[in-house]
Amino acid sequence: MSERYDQFKWIGQIDEEAKLIRNFVVNHSTAFTIYNKYSKLKLLGVTETRFASTLILVKSALQRMVIDESWRFYREEDSQKVQKIKEILVSDLWWDNVEYLLDFSEPIVSMLRVADTDTPMLHLVYEKWDSMIEEIRKRVFRHEKKNTLTDESKFYDEMHEVLVRRWNKSSTPLHCLAHSLNPKYYSNEWLSEGIGRIPPNLDEEISEGRNACFERLFSSVTMLRKVREEYGKFSAAIGNFGRWEALSERYTINPLAWWGNHGSNAPTLASLAFRVLGQPCSSSCCERNWSTFGMISSIKRNRLTSQRAEDLVYVHSNLRLLSRVDEHYVEGPSKYWDAVGDEFNLEGPSDLQFANLSLDDPVLESMNFEDDEMPNTTVDLDSIPEENIENQIDGSN
Repeated sequence: MSERYDQFKWIGQIDEEAKLIRNFVVNHSTAFTIYNKYSKLKLLGVTETRFASTLILVKSALQRMVIDESWRFYREEDSQKVQKIKEILVSDLWWDNVEYLLDFSEPIVSMLRVADTDTPMLHLVYEKWDSMIEEIRKRVFRHEKKNTLTDESKFYDEMHEVLVRRWNKSSTPLHCLAHSLNPKYYSNEWLSEGIGRIPPNLDEEISEGRNACFERLFSSVTMLRKVREEYGKFSAAIGNFGRWEALSERYTINPLAWWGNHGSNAPTLASLAFRVLGQPCSSSCCERNWSTFGMISSIKRNRLTSQRAEDLVYVHSNLRLLSRVDEHYVEGPSKYWDAVGDEFNLEGPSDLQFANLSLDDPVLESMNFEDDEMPNTTVDLDSIPEENIENQIDGSN
């Protein structure tokens, strides 16, 4: 691990020690038998984040295991490893670190779990992100017994840097547009809930993303001017948007219901709000390259170097993008094969507008389509001539 992440070294050590404990218990019949005497919960080989939670659930059973009378039979078999495992499991400091890891990572896991659903969540991403950062900050400073207003934390600073880089990579202008069209974020109640909160129309980053979406969705100068005028009235509470009913309900009712009740004097913006505020968000776009990597790094190609595998992922992604300029991509039974499922209707002009935006621009990377409805399209990389792959790789360097 590089010096840049020195503050995170203890997390990697906990991960290695947790895997050591799990593998030892599962792979040694005597240890597994002793463990089962005290717990019916299994030590599953699941992801690291979930495994840490599992450790807490079986903490008592693991500690009882290493002080059981039968545990002494391991002293002669592999005394060094057995002693290390016992020292780890009876260490209060080690368990405190595990609980701390779970504590500050819980807001991250909670946000991912809430966001990766089928319910409309796109307009809540910005707020969830800010709340997540603030909650992590509180938990880290509380653990370090520091004041959030006057003190500093190197651990939190490095963590914040990592999270911001991930946000900059994954966020799109659509998040800005959806945030801007939620009336809740203009209400006095929401603005007074946190320090430094401002309405979306006064936020520079959100305004840039919103304007990028407007310009992309409305190519006509007349329509672009109209939607901007309607947004100005909405954000400044002018006309019907300034009525008492509209102002009092911005914070209390569902944003789609609010637009249904008060959006009649801004038909263009209201139509856009209904489409955007009803969109879910998903982490599937972040998983796309990993799925491609899994297809490439198969049993037949398990001797590929890491750089070679990365190059092949790059080539495959480029081939997918190049396929979009082919005439068969926009017509026929396989049109838009990499964007939507078989049963998704793209015949309406409204849907085609969003599909074209998604295909040309990363703006709509967060638009969610059910993975289980995606056509089973595969590419046999072994059938691609070697010189074609080499040309693609040379072009990437």
